[in-house]
Amino acid sequence: MEIVVLVKQVPDTESLIEIADDGVSIKKQDIKWVMNPYDEIAVEEALQIRDAQGGAVTIVSMGGQKAVETIRTALAMGADKGIHINDPAAEGSDALATAKILAAALKEIPFELVIAGHRAVDEDNYQVAAAVAEILGVPQISMVVKAELFDGKIKCERTIEGGTVTVETALPALFTTQRGLNEPRYASLPGIMKAKKKPVDVKTIADLGIDAAAVGAANRKVKIKALNFPPQRQAVKMIEGESAQDQAAELVRVLHEEAKII
Repeated sequence: MEIVVLVKQVPDTESLIEIADDGVSIKKQDIKWVMNPYDEIAVEEALQIRDAQGGAVTIVSMGGQKAVETIRTALAMGADKGIHINDPAAEGSDALATAKILAAALKEIPFELVIAGHRAVDEDNYQVAAAVAEILGVPQISMVVKAELFDGKIKCERTIEGGTVTVETALPALFTTQRGLNEPRYASLPGIMKAKKKPVDVKTIADLGIDAAAVGAANRKVKIKALNFPPQRQAVKMIEGESAQDQAAELVRVLHEEAKII
């Protein structure tokens, strides 16, 4: 089975995030970059399916030169090969443009199954994977916590509010991963050494037939106007009183006279 996994390099969630001087981006100099945690789950699921069904796992990622580190991490986990879309013209692309670029790369390679994290922890927009499926014209199942392949079909359990629902579709298909699907493995030292020899093809958007005028920061349909940190929370006010009745009376007074909400 030919499986493609879409991965993204994101800031480590433990990194200290600072807003850049332009007010619309973050300072990137001292940030530690890692594979998006939900994409780690996608890689692990692809490896388990390949080990059970046979075939190969291809990693596809778009980003600058540092993104190859994330591809190599996936290869060290056990993936077979990688495709790195590295083009300055694509930098700053919004979700739709990113999906168009990734879908163009997928159209050039055989696949029966595409797996991606259901969201990236940086922009958190939940859009790219769904748009890739739409452009490719394949079914998509989101937020999967269990997947089963049989007779050219895939059956998934996906999370919904208050429970799960079981969905089935024919291959080829795309599904996105949710926490609970599996526990991603760590890259072993032998895996890291082998990853250095595995092929990673580098593509530009021209190689993929994408017009530079349709992608990149200048051509975003959704533009970032400003970044701001959440306002600092006010200190907690403790309600004092000798008895529960005194505390209740003081609470009412504070809500009425100070907070002015009653």
